[in-house]
Amino acid sequence: MYSVPEPEVADRMRRAHADVAVQFQAQAVGGAESWGWRGRTLSRLVLTPTGDGWLRLVCAPAEEAEGKLWEGPMAAELSMPADVPRPRLRRRMTWVDGEHGYLAELYDPVPNRTITVDGPVLRNEPDLDAAWWPGLAGALDLVAVVRTSRVAVRQEYLDRAMPRFLGASVNATVPAWSTAHGDLHWANLVAPSLSILDWEGWGVAPVGFDAAMLHTYSLLVPETAAQVRRHLGHVLDTPAGRFSELAVIAMLLQTVQRGDNLDLERSLRERASLLLGTAI
Repeated sequence: MYSVPEPEVADRMRRAHADVAVQFQAQAVGGAESWGWRGRTLSRLVLTPTGDGWLRLVCAPAEEAEGKLWEGPMAAELSMPADVPRPRLRRRMTWVDGEHGYLAELYDPVPNRTITVDGPVLRNEPDLDAAWWPGLAGALDLVAVVRTSRVAVRQEYLDRAMPRFLGASVNATVPAWSTAHGDLHWANLVAPSLSILDWEGWGVAPVGFDAAMLHTYSLLVPETAAQVRRHLGHVLDTPAGRFSELAVIAMLLQTVQRGDNLDLERSLRERASLLLGTAI
């Protein structure tokens, strides 16, 4: 999804991926690599004794190699309804090597590609068939009612971020909560056969958070943003959904401040101004 990281990181991740593949009795198929943000993850198609698989390696500083993000995919495997389309987790392994902690996960392979391959922002209108959108809406409705103690978005964070990036008068109090994937963007969605990837951060979030995130990452393609509003309007076109849009916009404006998603900034500010009724 992202570019190959700096050589030192790439070499270390490739060595670790090859080593754990041996542990899983897996062999890489072809040369294609799928990199995560700044080389945090490396995934490849592999062949195992029971057939094809997708081997994903996650790296974090050793002291951070635990907790919500580390346990998210396994928790999703145990908690999510079978009707939520996602690759099933077959096996996992964790270890620490010096200052780095690693998590290896072997999944069922996904037969199709993610809708974007170079990051979460949509820049071209995707070709999605008539069944894809209702499938996504139904999946998110199923996720929303899963009971969990996991937290995807914290009120304390919104209390800081929303006034900072949207204006001091913004009310950051979440009106209603439900369960969310928590990182629903175009690089985590597969077509033409729908599958939802990357369940690290799922948990409780403001109602409509997933729909709001997908809509916000679609702002550069108005036709697709309209499709998101059309098919997910039952959550977006509510006071809670509009709050979630503002929450996501604040989060992404923070990434802009850090140097990411720069081409999205103008659209973020225009959408927030429309929702708030005042320029930001």
